[in-house]
Amino acid sequence: VGLAAPQIGLSIRLFLVDSIAILESYAEDEENDFEGEVGIRKAFINAKIIQRAGDPWQYNEGCLSIPKIREDILRPEEIVIEYQDENFKTVTETYSGLNARIIQHEFDHIEGILFVDYLKPLKKQLLRKKLEAISKGEVKVDYKMKFPLKK
Repeated sequence: VGLAAPQIGLSIRLFLVDSIAILESYAEDEENDFEGEVGIRKAFINAKIIQRAGDPWQYNEGCLSIPKIREDILRPEEIVIEYQDENFKTVTETYSGLNARIIQHEFDHIEGILFVDYLKPLKKQLLRKKLEAISKGEVKVDYKMKFPLKK
């Protein structure tokens, strides 16, 4: 549902979000927590989160950069973000719900933050061996990936 330039080795402040399919899949679920939300498909260039608001809510996040690990992460429910679109027009918009979460997750990548950085120290310690195995390339993925500690 999102991809940030640093995830593919580019040191630029760019990320993409496509939440349309995931929100459509939730619409078919009887226990839909995202009823009424509309998906987005956008590029965010040189983004800055201007404001975070609302009660933090928990959601189980995963990431292409950390395969096979998912954890519950608290994030604010609403954000105001300023960015340039694909035409380099400066835009300021407010997002809430799942779109706000996805944007915050991808924004974190351009800031050098991963979702596991939000975990409590004990939880991180419990995941330490799995995270080290990923860094060494001891995980199977069906996409190209660089492993910082692979020999």
